[in-house]
Amino acid sequence: MLKEFKEFISRGSVLDLAVGVIIGGAFTGIVTKLTDNVITPLIGLVISLIFPGTKNVEDATKGLSFSVNGIKFDYGAVISAVITFLITAFVLFLIIKAVNKANTIIPKKEAEEIEEEEPETTEAILNDIRELLIEQNKLEASQKQEE
Repeated sequence: MLKEFKEFISRGSVLDLAVGVIIGGAFTGIVTKLTDNVITPLIGLVISLIFPGTKNVEDATKGLSFSVNGIKFDYGAVISAVITFLITAFVLFLIIKAVNKANTIIPKKEAEEIEEEEPETTEAILNDIRELLIEQNKLEASQKQEE
């Protein structure tokens, strides 16, 4: 059981997943800081110009709520969360798009190695088959002679 667990943990896919989760967590921090400290203030500036007296999305959507029997339904907070999500998703999209573009500009070493290998031609494959058949025939002939 311990050996199987060791094999499971040693697999590349599990290690890749672990690295992806850790890098994803760190990347989330970067996107959050970029969104909170650059993008959201810009949106707040635009909102303050459109709705005088407000500083950010939360202030602009603060009045969007109603109460029923003393229970408050604050759909303005939901709208604010959706706007924040869309901003974060868009920033993440831009970052990933830039990374993908950088990857196409700078080809990976593995891709170069694959391109360097020449594909086998049909003639080479047929020659290999012919050689195998010749060896097989020689083996069969030697076995018949021994009998």
